[in-house]
Amino acid sequence: MSKTVLVTGAGGFIGSHLTERLVREGHQVRVLIRYNGRDNRGNLEDLPGEIQESIEFERGDLKDPFAVRKAVEGREWIFHLGALIAIPYSYQNPYDVVQTNVLGTAHVLDACRASSVLERLVLTSTSEVYGTAITVPIDERHPLQGQSPYAATKIAADALGESYHRAFGLPVTVLRPFNTFGPRQSARAIIPTIISQALSRDVVKLGRLDPRRDLTFVKDTVAGFVAIAGCDAALGRAVNIGRGEDISIGELVETIGRRLGRAIAVETDQDRLRPAASEVERLLAGTALAQSLWGWKPQYTLEQGLDETIDWVRDQLHRFRVDSYAT
Repeated sequence: MSKTVLVTGAGGFIGSHLTERLVREGHQVRVLIRYNGRDNRGNLEDLPGEIQESIEFERGDLKDPFAVRKAVEGREWIFHLGALIAIPYSYQNPYDVVQTNVLGTAHVLDACRASSVLERLVLTSTSEVYGTAITVPIDERHPLQGQSPYAATKIAADALGESYHRAFGLPVTVLRPFNTFGPRQSARAIIPTIISQALSRDVVKLGRLDPRRDLTFVKDTVAGFVAIAGCDAALGRAVNIGRGEDISIGELVETIGRRLGRAIAVETDQDRLRPAASEVERLLAGTALAQSLWGWKPQYTLEQGLDETIDWVRDQLHRFRVDSYAT
């Protein structure tokens, strides 16, 4: 059934894929895009023309409660993906990250509370809220640990969502994806960083190679968003999605090298190292809850996702500044 939908953060990596899927499924999609003088729509500009023409664009900022309320008005489903997500940037400018991720989420919650037609608000969390794994796989009962300012803001945003559900009966659910990758992702993330450098130079500059991550292809993550929006049993809950397999960054480099048909040499770049107590050593998703709620099962293997991502990065290599570190 067609819904009136708002996607915040639609110009971002995951947001653009979610917006595209929602339009293709026949929903009436409005997006909240942060205003800029160039009218740049981010990754939405990569969508086919007929998809872009079906989208209603609303320009504003999550920090502006009036802009947020205008965007939310008349929408039955809200997918809140808008956030500042770069961990290195959160070290440099934590106040900006707090304002966007915490205050911005509060504005979304208040706007949804004022809505008379809202059926579902899906807040986007992150596996970073768990910090380094104490037990694996990490399920939703795992302690939350703010090991970076970014992670701390997402813990706060998740707690706000839970509080609005409990205090005001707001139909909130929290989707907690583990590391997502795929086409349209910037070099801020590890996989496009490795691929873009490997396609451009003999030596790839990285930080530590021993941390382990659970990597999910973006089309699977988007399927999780759509599924949780229609799952009444997920109301008031935070739910993990991931592949349930982890890989070290070093092993990931070797895997990408095999897909490219050559070994990749690596050099440590000190600027890419997190503060020691801030580095998340291991993330491995426990997804039993998502499996029980809506039958979650990722459709893409790591290798299938990497092949699609490699093809996209190779085609869009001119976008990547491989000689500088994207924070």
